Order: sequence, then structure tokens, then C-alpha cells
Amino acid sequence: MYKLFIRPILFLFDPEKVHHFTFSCIRFVCKIPFVASIFRKIYEIKDDSIHRNLFGLDFPNPVGLAAGFDKDAKLFNELSNFGFGFIEIGTITPKPQSGNPKKRLFRLKKDQAIINRMGFNNGGVEEVIKRLKKRSKHLKKSGVLIGGNIGKNKTTPNEKAIDDYVLCFNALFDYVDYFVVNVSSPNTPNLRALQDKEPLLDLLNTLQKLNTKKASSKPILLKIAPDLSNDHLLDIIDIVNTTKIAGVIATNTTISREGLHSNNQVETGGLSGKPLTKRSTEVIQFLSEKSNKSFPIIGVGGIHSAEDVIEKLAAGADLVQLYTGFIYEGPNLVKKINKALLAK
Repeated sequence: MYKLFIRPILFLFDPEKVHHFTFSCIRFVCKIPFVASIFRKIYEIKDDSIHRNLFGLDFPNPVGLAAGFDKDAKLFNELSNFGFGFIEIGTITPKPQSGNPKKRLFRLKKDQAIINRMGFNNGGVEEVIKRLKKRSKHLKKSGVLIGGNIGKNKTTPNEKAIDDYVLCFNALFDYVDYFVVNVSSPNTPNLRALQDKEPLLDLLNTLQKLNTKKASSKPILLKIAPDLSNDHLLDIIDIVNTTKIAGVIATNTTISREGLHSNNQVETGGLSGKPLTKRSTEVIQFLSEKSNKSFPIIGVGGIHSAEDVIEKLAAGADLVQLYTGFIYEGPNLVKKINKALLAK
């Protein structure tokens, strides 16, 4: 239904406008009595065999929604009805920012991909907290977990970046279940320089020190780029083990344009979708093997089928996240993945 009728119509229009329109439709429909429970009945797969327990959290299933889809925590209650085991909001910055100039989101239909150069557009951490306070009873009851993906404002120089991450960490601490440190988006100038060993150690050690001072600490994960060299990935392994953060999310979008067929591949920004499938799996496997599976990995990048998930799990991922595949394949993808995992 989605791929035959809904997607062809949506794909006729500007991607960013469609995104906001879809949000409005989902919000409206879920307000109709019994619709939310009908969605849950259609899409949710409940079985102890697909539960995952990682870094002290119980995930009802291993399929999550990646950051970037619900940047401002506007729709996490409604999106939970589509069968996700966890939902990651953000990237969130201390101050509101409009992001990069439009047009900044592009479909590459021939490649089943998306290029975005959004630039951490969000309403700021205080606006997000107001919405998280309205976390529904269903969401808490269902066990769907919320992750907070945090970053720095564009105008904050790298030498003061830690201040932005600390502010977001402290502000969101009581409202999310885990944190993700995003230093790997290609759409904020110089952000990826924070992936270098020294600044990254400094940032993560600072957050971990704050974490240990809390009454009960929360998992901190690092989201990395797929464009890192093997030497840099070895540094990442060393950093994770040194700082004792909870794990890694592999991977963010890529700046590579290798093997694309779409005419608009020349657009700048981060590429996601099918072309990233192989590389993200390679990064997962490298991290898993070289670290002797010493920390959990959340696999994301180019997941468009249950087979893609099975490959990533076999490579060493413990959980997975969807974004572009969710847009191209529709909400039934979550159910297909969980059914396939249940059948294994």
C-alpha cells in the first residue's frame, strides 16, 4: 500500500515539505480514538526472544528510529505506534538554530538514497524538554526507549564545543534514557574535527565525569562517520575503551558519492540510504573484530530490508536504526525486520 500508492504521491513534492506534512498527518490521525491502538496492533511485534538488554536498558526489540527524523521530539509518542523498540531524537543543540539555507534535502530515487545538509536545525534544548515532559503513558508502559542525540551550535567554536555538549547533557539528563554524542555530521563546519583523538577524549571524559556524579548514570554512545580510515577506527576503539562510554553508533551519513546514478548526486551534504549499506556494515565488522566485541554497536546505514539487518547483526551490531529505509520502504519495514528476527 505505502510503496504502491502513498510513496509515489509523496515523492512528487519537496522532501522537506513532505516531511512536515507527514508529521502533521500522523499527529492528526493518532488523535482519532482507537487509531493509535490499531497502529500498534498492526505494527508491534511483542516477544521475549527479540528483547535486547544492553548497557542496563531493556529494549523491547532491536529496531530503532535514527536521529534526524524527529529532531525536535515533536512526534515520538505517535512514532512509537509503528513498532520501534527505541526512538532517538535530535540532534539537539543548546540554542535554537534554523540550520542551513533551503533547499537542503534531496531524494536520489535511482539510488534509493537521500542527501541532506540540514545543519542541526532544531528549536533548542529547552523546547525539546517541554515536549519530553509530555511523554505518554503508553510510551513508558510499552518500554520504548528515548535517546537524546546532542551536538554543538554552528556558531560555537570547536575550542568551546564541550560547553555545548555539557549544557545539553545536563538539561536532558532527566528526560532521556541514553545519550548520543554527535561529532560526525558533515553539515556543521569543522564538527568532524572533534572526532580526532585528543578533542574526542577530552569531550567524552568530561561527559563521563559528569555522568558518574549523577545519582544514577546513563549510557553515553558515540556516533561516528563512515568515512574514517582504519587507523582512525582503531583510535575510536581505544577512545571507547579508555573513556568507558557505553558504545558506538555506526554510522552517520557519508560524504562519498561513489557509484551513484542520480543526476543530483553533486549536491553537498551527507548521503544516506542504499549506497551506505556496505560501508556501514564494514565499519561495524571492523569495530567488532578489532575490539574483540568489547562494547555494543548500534548499526545504522542503508537498512532497507530484514536481510540488511541480519547482515549487520552478523557483522557485530547489537541493535539497528532506520532512517532512509523507513522513508523508502514505509512503516511495515519495522514489522518485517522483527518478524524475520523472530523466525530465526
